[in-house]
Amino acid sequence: MKTYQEHMMIALRGFLVAAPLLLAALPVAAQNPLLPGIGAKDRRVVVDAGHAPWNSLVKVQSNLGARCTGVLVAPRRVVTAAHCLLNRAQRFLPASSLHVLFGYERGEYRQHRAVATLETGGPYDKERRLDGLVGDWAVLTLDGDAPEGMPPLPLARVPPDAGTPLMLGGYSQDRAHLVTADTACAARGINDTDRGPLLVHDCDGTRGVSGAALLVRTPGGDDGAGEGWAVAGIAVAAVSGPNPRNIAVPSAAFVAAVEGNTPSLR
Repeated sequence: MKTYQEHMMIALRGFLVAAPLLLAALPVAAQNPLLPGIGAKDRRVVVDAGHAPWNSLVKVQSNLGARCTGVLVAPRRVVTAAHCLLNRAQRFLPASSLHVLFGYERGEYRQHRAVATLETGGPYDKERRLDGLVGDWAVLTLDGDAPEGMPPLPLARVPPDAGTPLMLGGYSQDRAHLVTADTACAARGINDTDRGPLLVHDCDGTRGVSGAALLVRTPGGDDGAGEGWAVAGIAVAAVSGPNPRNIAVPSAAFVAAVEGNTPSLR
């Protein structure tokens, strides 16, 4: 009998990667073998990118055309998946080739920021072994503050317990010009590896959603107006099958980099 890790290794062939734009209907996506991470019943819906918490999401692009999702976690800092920033030789792109689009929707965006520096969780395992995913994060420092009305989200320093309600939204490859989200998913536990923990969840998400925030409710927003949202982790890998158990890097892995307590690598 295969161990849990062996099953996960096989399933992770459906890894979330930056991909060319493919405009397919959402109902078809659940049946499309090219779209791992979507369950038998696709729960994704289109959400308003101009309203919280989706207005804290960004589109991360490179000069090579790679596209992923990111999340604003400080006025000048965005977190995304490290594998979105690799070139064809599996080396990290220079910060100068990366761009962040705020308020992207239907081919238009509100503002653009260049990336001044980036820090990754390396060494990143290009063969995509399960424990290599722990380092699959990147913190982008922008060349200017984010636009007004696009607030950074706080980081949850402790991973959510199994069963905790979550949301996951981003620019999926099959609906790349809109933010689609699974708003009715949950944490499924922690998978411990030699390099650290990974967060397992059942949120529907596929290529293009790499680097998107796994969102968890937090009581008492900054303005005291009720519940807010925090980033529990970022999506990095998807498992194919009717009942996927997808993978995120917990926010604790990159909180020091976001807060400026580690040196920039690039």
